[in-house]
Amino acid sequence: MKNVLILCTGNSCRSQMAQGYIAHFAGNTAQIYSAGIETHGLNTNAVKFMAEDGIDISTHTSNHVDEYEGIAWDFIITVCDHANEHCPYIPAPSAKRLHQNFTDPSKVQGTEAEIAAAFRSTREEIKAYSKDFAATYLS
Repeated sequence: MKNVLILCTGNSCRSQMAQGYIAHFAGNTAQIYSAGIETHGLNTNAVKFMAEDGIDISTHTSNHVDEYEGIAWDFIITVCDHANEHCPYIPAPSAKRLHQNFTDPSKVQGTEAEIAAAFRSTREEIKAYSKDFAATYLS
């Protein structure tokens, strides 16, 4: 079984969404973790808009990358430029490191409809990436 770490700045939104989708598409082929270089708590809109697509992330927790010290990573995926640039060193010499920046929908300000559109757009981008990642590396 592969170990996959998904990193974002606050582990509240994008990394949580990616964890939900990659776990969904990977099935029993991998253990999926998400973490942040900070912890900001689980974003309620991320939970809401993932549930809208049938993925329940409501029991996820916001974790700091240091909490997973000692796990032998097969993949480390950063999902925001900030985490990619500021992530502490993770000793995983054999891990394949991937980076894909996704727009942070939690930063969008506007009407409820504009916020919903931002979350749905980012969700769909993460879903497509996650499906491709699972098919390419975990099948």
